Amino acid sequence: MAPRDYYEILGVSRTASQEEIKRAYRKLVKQYHPDIYKGPDADTRIKEINEAYEVLSDAQKRARYDRYGHAGVSGAAGAGGYEPGGFADISDIFEEIFGGGFGFGRGGRRQGPVRGADIRLDVTIEFEEAVLGTEKEIEVNRHETCPRCQGSGAEPGTYPMRCPTCNGMGQVRQRQQTIFGTFVNVTTCPRCKGTGEVVTTPCRECHGTGQVEVTRRLRVKIPAGVQDGTRIRLPGEGEPGKRGGQPGNLYVFIHVKPHKLFKRMDDDILLDLPINIAQAVLGAEVEIPTLDGPKLVKIPPGTQPGKVLRLRGLGVPHLRGGGRGDMLITVDVHIPKQSELTEEQKELFYRLAETLEPMPVEERGEHGGFFERMKEALGL
Repeated sequence: MAPRDYYEILGVSRTASQEEIKRAYRKLVKQYHPDIYKGPDADTRIKEINEAYEVLSDAQKRARYDRYGHAGVSGAAGAGGYEPGGFADISDIFEEIFGGGFGFGRGGRRQGPVRGADIRLDVTIEFEEAVLGTEKEIEVNRHETCPRCQGSGAEPGTYPMRCPTCNGMGQVRQRQQTIFGTFVNVTTCPRCKGTGEVVTTPCRECHGTGQVEVTRRLRVKIPAGVQDGTRIRLPGEGEPGKRGGQPGNLYVFIHVKPHKLFKRMDDDILLDLPINIAQAVLGAEVEIPTLDGPKLVKIPPGTQPGKVLRLRGLGVPHLRGGGRGDMLITVDVHIPKQSELTEEQKELFYRLAETLEPMPVEERGEHGGFFERMKEALGL
């Protein structure tokens, strides 16, 4: 069977750059390595992937392959098994997946920069502040570089020394003989924790850690329209990185207190408005509270209980765009109990009752009776 085209194996074009070839190779090794991919063709897959990369990653071999095909590189690639050139990339990939510990005959390395941890802070605000926006001063407890030792962990005038356990490499290697051959297990040095250095005279300010805990006051701007659970990111305000790594982020989680009058539905504000029976029958102009101050709203004559009045533009500002939601006012017609009426009011209701015809039981019309209208309104 004719061997497969190397470009086809890696899934790249013939004009692919070296970076694209390397990226494709690393992706395929992650996918088809025998310790991960359990298909019956695992060994064949990884061998041809490694063989294709061995040729295409070398400029001279690639040029011969482009001109003469497989005949031009016959014997150039490994005839089965892993080639030394591929071990470096496979080891890097396993460190990315499993965090190291897979030795392939490479020398130990110090650990590189480590990004600082993120910090979470919860802030509770009022309903009005969430709708209209605000600015809050917050206190953050975090670690910072020790000002006395400048992060070295050593008392000024002294210096960290090379770790005698790992000889400054940050890793220790243990050779292990198995029935499959000799393997080298590479682990982080337990004494220096991968830094390659140990402090013999710790700084008395930070006790050798290189960091001190401080409390910082920051001001965070909370935009108008945030909801309960909104997360605000403050880049670089988290824990500091190690060995030159970037600091983490501060995440402020917003919690909104409930309001005694208003409720929120998306970007609309809801308000229940109680009115008396005379206002519902005759109509009225009622002053209501809003987040923009008191406003007058007209109650049309004959308003029924549950009617919703809409005041446009008095809702919550849209968080990601201009404009605001609306204010939705649900009318609640209060039917007084007899104990709440004066004798004069009772007399007026008796006189009114004499002029009104009794209400008949409604037949089902086009839209059905009361329960059918309720189901229709609720979408049932």
